[in-house]
Amino acid sequence: MPDTPFRPSLWRDRRFAILLALGFSAGLPLPLVAGQVLRQWFSESNLSLGAIGMTTLIGLAYANKFLWSPALDAVPPPVGRLGRRRGWLLPIQAALLLAIAAVGLTDPLTGAAATIAIAVLVAFLSASQDIVIDALRIEMLEEREQAYGLAAYVWGYRLALLAAGAGTLFLVAPLGWGGAYAATALLMLVGMVATLLAREPEARTMAAIGFAARLRAAVVEPFADLTRRPLWLAILLFVGLFKLGEALAGIMTTPFYRSLGFTREDVATVATVFGLCATLGGALAGGWLVARIGTAPALVLTGLTQMLSNLMYVALAHAGHSMPMLWAQVGVENFTDGLADAAFVTYLSSLTNIRFTATQYALLSSLAAVPLRTLGASSGWIAEALGWSDFFLLTTAAALPAMAIMIFLLRRLPPPVRGHAIP
Repeated sequence: MPDTPFRPSLWRDRRFAILLALGFSAGLPLPLVAGQVLRQWFSESNLSLGAIGMTTLIGLAYANKFLWSPALDAVPPPVGRLGRRRGWLLPIQAALLLAIAAVGLTDPLTGAAATIAIAVLVAFLSASQDIVIDALRIEMLEEREQAYGLAAYVWGYRLALLAAGAGTLFLVAPLGWGGAYAATALLMLVGMVATLLAREPEARTMAAIGFAARLRAAVVEPFADLTRRPLWLAILLFVGLFKLGEALAGIMTTPFYRSLGFTREDVATVATVFGLCATLGGALAGGWLVARIGTAPALVLTGLTQMLSNLMYVALAHAGHSMPMLWAQVGVENFTDGLADAAFVTYLSSLTNIRFTATQYALLSSLAAVPLRTLGASSGWIAEALGWSDFFLLTTAAALPAMAIMIFLLRRLPPPVRGHAIP
């Protein structure tokens, strides 16, 4: 009898509801300590653009989490009776709830160092939570269920970006910053309940190898395989530079909007809610475009639109406090970012060796985040020196090196055609 396509009952199988909730838990801390909410708070506290730019370093934990991921496999969990995965996940989530609330107890105006220090702790705990949730997600589902499980996780993550981003900003007026952070911290209970309700995956027999051996298998060997590729250095340069212009511009959007007179509620409604919808629309359109014209042409086209979309910031700077122009700028910027992300993810996936698919993709995606978390830290000082219009012109030009490398690579090493769809 021929196999029938697998179609899980998403409403009856509680594993998918649990993954939705865990995705929500994973996405919740990001806007609060390494995104728009913290930068809005810093902007309203009248911190310098240089200080706001430095907040990007808080998110370094997300780009480097593969460095300590082997430890979460090798070290016994704090709550052993819950099992290897849940025994780590529940205490991490409890610590996250307390740490997020603690961020709200600080005052960036009088003690920005304390705010940043606790935010760094939140980012580390959040990245650690991501590691454990990814392992739990993979182990609790069969291979044919993985795509559906990932979809549930991603939608939970996106809902969290709205709740923690726009939701927190809307709560500041009635509750103050401390109350808004405390209220959002309580949403971590969603993930904690999901962890308690989840079934611990059956323990898998693992070879008794040390931390160094695990790190070598997880990082060194996949990276060494990449360095044996033709033009490997050009590939890594392209991956690292592709998001540079977007990174420099994106970090400064919150103080830029505030300098033009847009309110916290304007940012929550337009930049956060509408911006996320535009990004999702762009990602869907980008997936269709890749399937329609192929990875290489789509990468060139979407990379060009992503670069040129930064000129919308220049247009907004000249327009001043114009709500129609704000809607246009956010819509164009986020839609083109979604377009480019779809083609870029497909290209990154095409670079992976089937023996190291997960680890190489994690390494490449981490490399893509390096400009945001390092070079992006200088964006505030550059903006102060140049002024808004010239700064955003510079961010547009910052994409040119990656475009040149991309065209060179696509001519010399066109991406291979894979026999499976890239999610």
